[in-house]
Amino acid sequence: MLELKNLEAYYGNSRALQGVNLTLETGKFLAVLGRNGVGKTTLFKAILGLMDRCGGEIALSGKRLDPLPTFKRAHAGLGYVPQGRGIIPTFTVRENLKLGTFARSGGDKHSYDDLVFEIFPVLGEFLDRQGGNLSGGQQQQLAIGRALLTNPKIILLDEPTEGIQPNIVEQIEEAIIKLNKAHGITIILVEQDIEFARRASDSFVIMEKGRVVAEGPVKNLTDNLMHKHMAV
Repeated sequence: MLELKNLEAYYGNSRALQGVNLTLETGKFLAVLGRNGVGKTTLFKAILGLMDRCGGEIALSGKRLDPLPTFKRAHAGLGYVPQGRGIIPTFTVRENLKLGTFARSGGDKHSYDDLVFEIFPVLGEFLDRQGGNLSGGQQQQLAIGRALLTNPKIILLDEPTEGIQPNIVEQIEEAIIKLNKAHGITIILVEQDIEFARRASDSFVIMEKGRVVAEGPVKNLTDNLMHKHMAV
């Protein structure tokens, strides 16, 4: 469903991704792991077309995305929840959610509108509250809800539990798992919580210095492997 071939990405003249190859089937859940600064967020930005320069190929459901601008990649089915959530604090919950609908493809008849409020009922309660007045956990729910309203085939989640109060973390984790297991949305997750990655994902990749250095089914994500590639 998603295929990356020899993907490279640059900040100016500095190469941040070096020949990344990756294949992810429809409906699967992939965890992208590694220390800080190894290229995980850069990988997402390259898939979305947000880098200065990229090389290689990106295909979603057999359609080449790498020649396309970001908004057309969204129309093709990419949803994104950035690190830090990226909501607009002066917009209401309703207005932030509406932004997600702008990324829908005109021919896409499917909609997750009802699902957003089923999974995150607090958003329905706070539709007229400004995003900046929500708690961190509520803002993260809003960011995921906005991504759902793009009607994505695949959602890229960049550290969705970072900075969230502990009593909300489990709720957000269970919502992400439900989107994948119950509703068939393909997920790529960047996450520092290894136990969540093990519990939620089908497969993993570990990155170092812009490269994939280990990958496989999640059952192969051993403590020894984590110590080798993620211990400080």
